[in-house]
Amino acid sequence: MPAYVISEVRILDEDLIHNYRDRAAASIEKYGGRYLVRSGAVELVEGERDRDRQFIIVEFPDMAKAREWYRSPEYAAALEFRYAALDRTLVFAEGVGEG
Repeated sequence: MPAYVISEVRILDEDLIHNYRDRAAASIEKYGGRYLVRSGAVELVEGERDRDRQFIIVEFPDMAKAREWYRSPEYAAALEFRYAALDRTLVFAEGVGEG
Protein backbone atom coordinates (compact mmCIF):
# COMPACT_ATOMS: atom_id res chain seq x y z
CA MET A 1 0.00 0.00 0.00
CA PRO A 2 1.27 3.50 -0.70
CA ALA A 3 2.19 5.74 2.21
CA TYR A 4 1.91 9.50 2.40
CA VAL A 5 4.10 11.99 4.20
CA ILE A 6 1.93 15.02 4.89
CA SER A 7 3.43 18.24 6.14
CA GLU A 8 2.04 21.67 6.88
CA VAL A 9 4.87 24.20 6.75
CA ARG A 10 5.52 27.82 7.68
CA ILE A 11 8.75 29.20 6.21
CA LEU A 12 10.91 30.95 8.80
CA ASP A 13 13.95 31.85 6.67
CA GLU A 14 13.66 32.38 2.91
CA ASP A 15 17.41 31.89 2.38
CA LEU A 16 17.77 28.68 4.38
CA ILE A 17 14.62 27.07 2.97
CA HIS A 18 16.42 26.51 -0.35
CA ASN A 19 19.14 24.49 1.40
CA TYR A 20 16.48 22.35 3.06
CA ARG A 21 14.29 21.92 -0.05
CA ASP A 22 17.13 20.92 -2.36
CA ARG A 23 18.40 18.24 0.01
CA ALA A 24 14.93 17.01 0.95
CA ALA A 25 13.83 16.72 -2.70
CA ALA A 26 16.94 14.74 -3.67
CA SER A 27 16.47 12.37 -0.74
CA ILE A 28 12.78 11.88 -1.49
CA GLU A 29 13.55 10.92 -5.08
CA LYS A 30 16.32 8.53 -4.01
CA TYR A 31 13.92 6.62 -1.73
CA GLY A 32 11.16 6.29 -4.32
CA GLY A 33 9.00 9.20 -3.21
CA ARG A 34 7.24 11.71 -5.39
CA TYR A 35 5.59 15.02 -4.63
CA LEU A 36 1.82 15.12 -5.03
CA VAL A 37 1.35 18.58 -3.48
CA ARG A 38 4.12 21.10 -3.01
CA SER A 39 3.08 24.53 -1.77
CA GLY A 40 0.27 24.97 -4.26
CA ALA A 41 -2.87 27.04 -3.76
CA VAL A 42 -5.03 25.99 -0.81
CA GLU A 43 -8.77 26.59 -0.62
CA LEU A 44 -10.19 26.45 2.89
CA VAL A 45 -13.62 24.79 2.74
CA GLU A 46 -14.35 24.16 6.43
CA GLY A 47 -12.80 25.10 9.76
CA GLU A 48 -9.87 27.39 10.43
CA ARG A 49 -6.21 27.28 9.52
CA ASP A 50 -3.08 29.40 9.51
CA ARG A 51 -2.97 30.94 6.02
CA ASP A 52 0.81 31.32 6.23
CA ARG A 53 1.27 27.53 6.23
CA GLN A 54 1.73 25.52 3.04
CA PHE A 55 0.93 21.86 2.38
CA ILE A 56 3.39 19.29 1.11
CA ILE A 57 2.26 15.74 0.36
CA VAL A 58 4.74 13.08 -0.76
CA GLU A 59 3.79 9.56 -1.83
CA PHE A 60 6.11 6.61 -1.14
CA PRO A 61 5.60 3.03 -2.35
CA ASP A 62 4.87 1.88 1.22
CA MET A 63 5.24 2.84 4.87
CA ALA A 64 8.57 1.01 5.20
CA LYS A 65 10.06 3.13 2.40
CA ALA A 66 8.71 6.35 3.96
CA ARG A 67 10.31 5.44 7.28
CA GLU A 68 13.56 4.46 5.57
CA TRP A 69 13.65 7.86 3.83
CA TYR A 70 12.97 9.75 7.07
CA ARG A 71 15.82 7.97 8.87
CA SER A 72 18.24 8.15 5.94
CA PRO A 73 21.59 9.95 5.98
CA GLU A 74 20.48 11.87 2.88
CA TYR A 75 17.46 13.33 4.66
CA ALA A 76 19.56 13.95 7.79
CA ALA A 77 21.54 16.42 5.67
CA ALA A 78 18.29 18.33 4.99
CA LEU A 79 17.29 18.22 8.64
CA GLU A 80 20.41 20.20 9.52
CA PHE A 81 18.57 23.23 8.08
CA ARG A 82 15.03 22.33 9.12
CA TYR A 83 14.60 24.09 12.49
CA ALA A 84 16.06 27.38 11.28
CA ALA A 85 14.33 27.23 7.88
CA LEU A 86 10.79 26.14 8.70
CA ASP A 87 8.21 25.25 11.30
CA ARG A 88 6.03 22.27 10.48
CA THR A 89 3.80 19.40 11.40
CA LEU A 90 4.66 16.06 9.82
CA VAL A 91 2.57 12.90 9.70
CA PHE A 92 2.83 9.57 7.93
CA ALA A 93 -0.44 8.07 6.69
CA GLU A 94 -0.97 4.69 5.12
CA GLY A 95 -2.95 4.69 1.90
CA VAL A 96 -5.60 2.23 0.85
CA GLY A 97 -4.87 -0.78 -1.30
CA GLU A 98 -6.50 -1.43 -4.65
CA GLY A 99 -9.85 -3.16 -4.72
